[in-house]
Amino acid sequence: MRTPFIAGNWKMNKSPDAAVAFVREIAPLLDAIDGIDSAVCPPYLAIPAVAAAVAGTKVGVGAQNMYFETSGAYTGEISPTMLQGLCRYVILGHSERRALFGETDEGVNKKILAALAHNLTPIVCVGESLTQNEAGETQSFVSGQVRAAFAGLSDWQAAVCVVAYEPIWAIGTGRSASAQQAGDIIRTSVRDVLTDLFGSDTAQAIRIQYGGSVTEGNIADYMSQPDIDGALVGGASLKPTFVDLVRSAVI
Repeated sequence: MRTPFIAGNWKMNKSPDAAVAFVREIAPLLDAIDGIDSAVCPPYLAIPAVAAAVAGTKVGVGAQNMYFETSGAYTGEISPTMLQGLCRYVILGHSERRALFGETDEGVNKKILAALAHNLTPIVCVGESLTQNEAGETQSFVSGQVRAAFAGLSDWQAAVCVVAYEPIWAIGTGRSASAQQAGDIIRTSVRDVLTDLFGSDTAQAIRIQYGGSVTEGNIADYMSQPDIDGALVGGASLKPTFVDLVRSAVI
């Protein structure tokens, strides 16, 4: 039985002070919700303070990205050793990173391996563009991303990971894949591919989230799908109603 998992990706929002004030408001409420894991992923500068604010609760903390090297002349980057001990999760391969900063499948794979080597849990993002979706290329593209991301991982390493399927055309647009569409894509392009790579037992242990204009009003529909185990939430995680979203995800 996979425990549902809702993670909030705050992106480039909230100063450290604002982040702490917000998480102090929502953490006790999230902590009181049983049967589900929740986490927030603030900007780097807020991670230490947010982690301190949620200490003693069930609320997890994650980073939004990291580099795969542990140190060196990589101006502006954050290493896994810097995150280790500060947070549990790290979002890797988000479509905004791929589109705006040129991240590749190979680079994402290196980041996943580096995160695992430093006891960080990767939230691995995959998803197709609107053009690919309309051309009927979703399954081949997403399955290719999954295979590239998990290349070289052992069964136990794969089982630790979380996968977030986020159709690019649904991120921050107000549009979203229907629950049935998302469930079908996750089953055929993610879960079945993981089964092919690692076997049924490992594939069934991996939690898979949906992301893309998820709200407290539609999360229950997604959670009704057997292969959807939670959500990676963007804009809706910046509001107090994020608590309602997490509560509504418990079925």
